[in-house]
Amino acid sequence: MRLRTVLASVTAGLAVATCVAATGPANSQPRTSSCSPSVVIDGYSDALDKTEFQGTFVGNFSALALDGRGRIAALSDRSELFTLDARTYAPRTVAHLADEQGAQLDSEGLVVERDGSRLISSETEPSVRRYGQDGTLLGSLPVPQALRVAPAGRAGRNQTFEGLTLQPGGRTLVAAMEGPLAGDDAGIRRLQTWWRSGPQRDFRPSAQYGYRTDTGLSISESTATGDGRLLVLERGFTAGVGNTVRLYLADLSDASDVSSVEYLKEQDGVRLVRRTLLADLVDCPSLDAPAKQPQPNPLLDNIEALAVTGHAPGGRLRLLLASDDNQNATQITRFYRLTVRLPRH
Repeated sequence: MRLRTVLASVTAGLAVATCVAATGPANSQPRTSSCSPSVVIDGYSDALDKTEFQGTFVGNFSALALDGRGRIAALSDRSELFTLDARTYAPRTVAHLADEQGAQLDSEGLVVERDGSRLISSETEPSVRRYGQDGTLLGSLPVPQALRVAPAGRAGRNQTFEGLTLQPGGRTLVAAMEGPLAGDDAGIRRLQTWWRSGPQRDFRPSAQYGYRTDTGLSISESTATGDGRLLVLERGFTAGVGNTVRLYLADLSDASDVSSVEYLKEQDGVRLVRRTLLADLVDCPSLDAPAKQPQPNPLLDNIEALAVTGHAPGGRLRLLLASDDNQNATQITRFYRLTVRLPRH
């Protein structure tokens, strides 16, 4: 392993972040770590910011997932798939991904299957492809024509499959569109599902749902909670102001299947996905985090990745988030550890 920063700083950075989250000034009220009544921030780490591993830039993270071996799979939108140490985040392996013609992906979504293969979405077409752990291309899933980038379909460039997650039982795959289709209401994004009848069967396109984002925000990630619902990150950026990042809980159970609706509007007869705001991350304590550009809270950056990493007492979920630094000097590769309590189903 070859990192530009000293490896010891990885553990040290984590320790500092954890202490900042847990302690407060002497002889004062303890510093709260609450972002909202439902969400607590447990710490952050900048240990991988602007580093390299085996000659590959470590960053541009767009998705995270547990790999089934106690490690973290981390996807770069520049076609790199890393495995990271779950405690220090230090890279252990990296695999280079390509499409059927050997071209680079705009890789955004990641699911680790029980057999170890990786399902990866790319915004380019868009697509969902299956890869081996070493980056070998194993196949691809069919994508409805309307979701393809214009002129092939009605999606905008860089506005397609930003989130990808697998529901409990492993039979329903969900991809979240970052932006709307041409002709749909501007605030409505489509969630596309695929279904398979068994673990050895191929996924086939299934129901589609409408999800309304907050004004000016887009979906940057989605992940399954384990009870049939989804966690959805909505994100926006305003130059000179910084990022907006909100964490929502989404329930698809009563939503209409809109796969046959050509132009999706919020109208009678169409039930959109129900969502509940869990936290606006601007309200998290800053933890004395540094920022490289203006931010409403210096803790914030371009957060694109989200994974459920475990459970905490009281039925709460432990989350890991990561920001995409776009290989930009004014942005940070930052990991965030949160604990969230979900409202009852």
